[in-house]
Amino acid sequence: MTVTEPRAYPFAIEKLDFDPLYAELRREQPLCRVQLPYGEPAWLATRYEDVKIVLGDPRFSRAAAVGRDQPRSRPYPAGAGAMISLDPPEHSRLRRLVAKAFTIRRVEQLRPRVQQIADGLVDTMVAEGAPADFVQAFGLPLPIAVMCELLGVPFEDRTDFRRWADAYLSTSKFTREQVADSRAQLREYVAALTAERRKEPKDDLLSALVAARDAEDRLSEEELLTMAETILVAGHETTATQIPNFVYLLLTNPDQLAALRADLDLVPRAVEELLRYIPAGAGSSQPRYALEDVELGGVTVRAGEPVVVDRSSANRDESVYTDPDELDLTRKEAPHIGFGHGAHHCLGAPLARMELQVTLHTLLTRLPGLRFADSADDVVWKSGVSTRGPELMPVTWDRA
Repeated sequence: MTVTEPRAYPFAIEKLDFDPLYAELRREQPLCRVQLPYGEPAWLATRYEDVKIVLGDPRFSRAAAVGRDQPRSRPYPAGAGAMISLDPPEHSRLRRLVAKAFTIRRVEQLRPRVQQIADGLVDTMVAEGAPADFVQAFGLPLPIAVMCELLGVPFEDRTDFRRWADAYLSTSKFTREQVADSRAQLREYVAALTAERRKEPKDDLLSALVAARDAEDRLSEEELLTMAETILVAGHETTATQIPNFVYLLLTNPDQLAALRADLDLVPRAVEELLRYIPAGAGSSQPRYALEDVELGGVTVRAGEPVVVDRSSANRDESVYTDPDELDLTRKEAPHIGFGHGAHHCLGAPLARMELQVTLHTLLTRLPGLRFADSADDVVWKSGVSTRGPELMPVTWDRA
């Protein structure tokens, strides 16, 4: 394979399909030149080991992207104060402030409450009767309710911050002006909540961040507001996308669904396999810039050049997984890197895993015969945003 000009990236995608070009690149050109919709050209890493190096090696920097025309799918790059734009030790300082809210121990303490929320949503679905739009009835409200309680955001405001989140993640769904306006509204909203916590602290993550700012001087006001915005948007969006994705994949793979229904002990392993199998998004992660010349994937990445990685391609690497394009809920091979790797490994991974486990167990036990209301063709898919998943998914079920 010989390509002289950068390839347009992201590659063509539809639903949860995976472009076969990735397999060709892994074999013949594991590091190739690509051009994203915005920013300068970049190297694209597609192999499992190369992706882990870019994400985990300190020779590749996120902070070096600040002030550059960095490769990206959205009109605006991440702000300079966001954790995703920092390297250790600054990144580590901010991460420590919120990490205790997402430890495995803390997440397990939340499991009964998440189960209660899930059961309440199913109760409402059953009471209102089939068919139902699974996205609006369950997929969105579960992670939103969890994040609202954890951060301390009123659940009744969910319509507003869902709209802001859509704009925040927009690639082409909204204009630049609409994105800028939504970001300004989100900032104003978070600032108002912060002011309320200063007057009346509560037992939530936002109050803890305010205390770290005011009493301990461990972060600036800008860092406080940016971190709260990031947690609010990223803390629910990925899980809200993956819940309908999980259901769609299981309903379109009836043999795997039957195996899971027959053995609920498979649920934790099924969550990991579904996370490996489902494409993580409509494109790459945030770019890293080489701080020195680095040999990677058979080429030399020069100091100052950006590299983007495709975690979904890494999770389909034939050198790591047997039959990687097959969904196998009993798979026991290498851990996926759907949550990233290295310093920027997803902070909320334990919470997302738990929510997804609760989701599968609840749906399998509470909604017998869950299926598409008519057919998979009725599913409406998101467009113009950086996440891949259903926007509307009509489902039905049997009476218990």
